[in-house]
Formats: sequence, C-alpha cells, structure tokens
Amino acid sequence: FMHPFIEPLDKKVTGGSSGIGKCIAMECYKHGAFITLVARDEHKLVQAKKEVEKCAINDKQVVLCISVDVSKGYNQVESVIKQAQEKLGPVDMLVNCAGMSISGTFEEVGVDSFKKLMEVNYLGSVYPTRAVITTMKERRMGRIMFVSSQAGLIGLFGYTAYSPSKFALRGLAEALQMEMKPYNIYVTVAYPPDTDTPGFAEENKTKPLETRLISETSGVCQPEQVAKVVVKDALQGNFTSAVGPDGYMLSALTCGMSPVTSITEGLQQIVTMGLFRTIALFYLGSFDSIVRHCMIQREQSKAADKRE
Repeated sequence: FMHPFIEPLDKKVTGGSSGIGKCIAMECYKHGAFITLVARDEHKLVQAKKEVEKCAINDKQVVLCISVDVSKGYNQVESVIKQAQEKLGPVDMLVNCAGMSISGTFEEVGVDSFKKLMEVNYLGSVYPTRAVITTMKERRMGRIMFVSSQAGLIGLFGYTAYSPSKFALRGLAEALQMEMKPYNIYVTVAYPPDTDTPGFAEENKTKPLETRLISETSGVCQPEQVAKVVVKDALQGNFTSAVGPDGYMLSALTCGMSPVTSITEGLQQIVTMGLFRTIALFYLGSFDSIVRHCMIQREQSKAADKRE
C-alpha cells in the first residue's frame, strides 16, 4: 500500500480540513492508501478522518491524524513526519495542500500578509517535502505533489501577495524534479482553478470587484473533480496537472522550460503554442478592459458623492 501523506486545508487558515486536501485524501484512500492527515485544527481533523474512512476499500487501511502548523518551522514538521513514518511506514506520496489566499490591491494588502502567504503557501510546502525527501531517495521511489493555483501561472489583479507565493512552488518543483529524477522520484504541480471550498467562499467576501469579474471568466470547479484529476496525474508521474480546458491552455502556454512527461505532451505544446497565445491575447484584452471599466465606474461614483 501507499502511505500518502496528505495535508488538508485548515479551516482557520485556509478554509478547513475540507476542500481539495480532504478530497485528495479520500481519492487516495479509494486507491487503498494508508493516510496521514496533517492540519492545525484537531476538531476539523477528526471530522475529516471520519469522512476519509468511509472511502475504505479494505479493513486494513488506516487514517492517522496529526495536528501541526506546517508553516511555523521545520523542526516541528520533521518530528511530526517521523512520528507518522514510525506508525505507518515510509511516505510513498506527499501531497502539499496547505494554503491560504488573501486578495486586495497592492497598496491595500497589509505588509504582513505578503510574509504570511509565503510562509503558508511556500514554506508550508518546503518543510514537509524536506522532511520526507531523504527516505524517498534511499528507497529510490516517491511522489511529491504541490498544489499551486491557476494564479500560480498568471499574475492577476488583486493577487499581488497570493500569486508570487504560488509561482514560487513552480520554481521549487522544477529544480527539485531535476535533482530527484535519477532517484525515480516524481514531482507534480497541480494548478486548480477557483474551487468550491470553504476557503474560496471566505475569500469571496473581501475579493476586489475586478478580481471577481476576471475569475468568473473561468468558472468554479468542485473539489472532488479536482482531486480525481490531480491524484491520477501524480500516480502517473506527470509534472503538470491542469484541471479543465482553461487550465490545460494555461499550463501549455506557460510550460517554458518545465520538464515533459512524454513526447506526446511536448509535441502538443509545440503545436498549440501559437494558437493558445492568440487566445490568451484576447483574454488579456478583456481583463484590461474589466480593470479600466471598474476604475472609471469608481471615479464616477466618487465624483457623484462629492457633488452630493
């Protein structure tokens, strides 16, 4: 059995041990995996554990819960992972799902939020990965998944703090994959679109109008659908995991120097690049016009307020 080590989203920080993290754990459990769930809130972990256990395919499967904040320091994370490995054996697959989103214009977002997002979204993935990598190398096997975002492929209005923390995962994954390939360890970066999770609902309460209008052009996915796609890609050892047609286009368009999993994938990128760039220019034009339109509206309402 695999022993994937899943970090579900923590409700207090990222929308709860529900959302994508929990759904990935459930999907892995359906494949017969032994699971370790890691999050901050013990109560939410217990709830998630019950839901994951319902997906068992045999009576030997185990779900272990460990409460820790993966962004708060390496030593804590390392000892927690050591605990998990002592109980359930070495980690075959690590899924870095801990994340949070803060949106707002560059000058409105609190300065501390830039640091907070890098700690949770970036270092919260670095620490668990660092803790499992030595054992994976010794065993010459392993899968590591980073859950980024479509905002980790394109910088959008309102995401000056969030996008860089998700872009950082791509740089880490590319460099790590080059180091780990000789050891038969495969890295996957998932770029889900807006997904219907408690964290997304929370973020929408304070999201700037421009960000909301731009995001709506892509639609909202269900976490179960995202989990199915990303688990399949991770098990196949695909470097990139994109969800939906927009996600496929974005990942092909921004592939740059990222590794390819197959010759077919490389050829598809070469053939579609020109077409996708043309489509992207129309999208960018529409995003710019949304931003301009919102700015004009805002100025007009300010002028009207002054007249009153």
